[in-house]
Amino acid sequence: MGKLFDSLAWLVRTFSPKMTAAWAEPFDGEPCVFVCNHVGAMGPIDMVVKFPLREKCLAWCNEGIMNRRTCPAYVRQDYWWEPGCALEPLYNATLPYIAAAILPPVLKSAPTIPVFHDARVMTTMRASLKHLKSGGHVVIFPEQPSGHGEHHDWINTGWMPICTMYYRATGKALRLYPVHIDVKGKRFQVSAPVRFDPQRTLEEQQPDMVRLLAAGLRGEAVC
Repeated sequence: MGKLFDSLAWLVRTFSPKMTAAWAEPFDGEPCVFVCNHVGAMGPIDMVVKFPLREKCLAWCNEGIMNRRTCPAYVRQDYWWEPGCALEPLYNATLPYIAAAILPPVLKSAPTIPVFHDARVMTTMRASLKHLKSGGHVVIFPEQPSGHGEHHDWINTGWMPICTMYYRATGKALRLYPVHIDVKGKRFQVSAPVRFDPQRTLEEQQPDMVRLLAAGLRGEAVC
């Protein structure tokens, strides 16, 4: 982590409400993936600043918003404001460039893994695997925005081959912990882990894994 992030994190922890963590099962410290709801900007901020295990976590972050050149386009397509609202022309002309001036240096200083959506995607996967093998944890936000403050019912699954990669590299089954970040309740609700079964292919078990992860990260009862 960089000094810029450390200073900002201290300010957030000092002057914003504290958060507690409620675990459905005791945590044994083994490397894992925390699969979280986004809650706008607050979800990632809370996970890297207030989550109890933050010192051992690296969070996935879209490389597009970490790059000054591509950040404005990312902001415009990511529902930072309500489409068609009265102030949309003003937001469109100002917010993308303000974000491009502020966010890249902050995010590059933060404990993140850049997420690429092109041929460099394996860079993201290899960095994640390396961190897991070192005993750390990875934080992922797989919800896909469908509008301002809204998300699709499904979650992205492009990251899930990390389960197979981790097993091949270590001989251990990776556990995925759904985390519901309850900003109003000031709590991290960590559900029971979803366990990868190395005796089955990822394709066979992925639908059930996704169902459990989606319910857990949204704070819903698991059926």
